[in-house]
Amino acid sequence: MAEVSAEARIEAPAEKVWAQLTDFSSYGEWNATHTSFPAGGPDKLELGATYAENMKLMGFPAEVAWTVDEFEAGRVFGVRGKGPMGVSVFNRYTVVPDGGASTVRIDGEFTGAAVSLMAGKLKDSATAALNESLRKLGGLCV
Repeated sequence: MAEVSAEARIEAPAEKVWAQLTDFSSYGEWNATHTSFPAGGPDKLELGATYAENMKLMGFPAEVAWTVDEFEAGRVFGVRGKGPMGVSVFNRYTVVPDGGASTVRIDGEFTGAAVSLMAGKLKDSATAALNESLRKLGGLCV
């Protein structure tokens, strides 16, 4: 298993950050691992919603089939996915108001036999991607 996380303070109200974070049409502008949504993002972001995403991590392309399994509008959404080679992925996005700004945290987890072979490199690459994503998200929100 490889667990990763990143957190950043974004100088924008939580509502604005949440709106950007959940605008699937603009994922490519801030999400460093995202390449496309083959059939578009979820029709409605809610528990049980499903969608497919093409991603790139450590230079490898992958399609992940996501299911929203945690959702609190304006604050948290978590997705679990199945990727290639039996890899399971979990991502949780959390937005916490902090005065006129927001604290945004992304937690991720990768499990599966293929992960154990490259857990260290995967953790480093994914952590760098999360930090880059938060930096870009912050730039879009101010």
